[in-house]
Amino acid sequence: MGTVTIGVSIAVPEPHGSLLQERRAGFGDAAAHGIPTHVTLLPPTEVDAAALPAIEAHLLEVAGVGRPFPMKLSGTGTFRPLSPVVFVQVAEGAEACTWLQKQVRDASGPVARELQFPYHPHVTVAHGIEDEAMDRAYEALSDYRAEWPCTGFALYEQGADGVWRKLREFTFGGPVVPPQGGAPAERNSTSAC
Repeated sequence: MGTVTIGVSIAVPEPHGSLLQERRAGFGDAAAHGIPTHVTLLPPTEVDAAALPAIEAHLLEVAGVGRPFPMKLSGTGTFRPLSPVVFVQVAEGAEACTWLQKQVRDASGPVARELQFPYHPHVTVAHGIEDEAMDRAYEALSDYRAEWPCTGFALYEQGADGVWRKLREFTFGGPVVPPQGGAPAERNSTSAC
């Protein structure tokens, strides 16, 4: 069967996803149209294609104990000079994203892996482009705001053409979106939020 490259992420919903994707393309990021706008939970990871059913079963378990939570994007940040990335910041929902990505990469699961950098939930809007364009992205989206209830995440596969395509969505097990204010982990330490 061979190997495939997968990723797990929270999709940024419409109209926000398309808007940020178009802005990313406008800054000169050639990869923009091949990458749906998202918050990463598992970065690009090469796996044996035969392992996909076990990975899906694992993600179903993770989603089953997760709960919907408020997501809010606000302003920009950058990983420069360490990494050539400008991003929109996750202002609310970061703790829940951090919990989820730990569960996805759990050492006992089928996609256990170490990260190259410490986990920091974000939405990339420029990556690996000219410094001037990175500066423009940082300034142009500095007052960007968006919010929505996050109700799950998805598994993606990168095609031979470099485009990321959704394989399956995973909806959280609980129906309640916590009220605004307070850290999700403080309200219920046994669930995602």
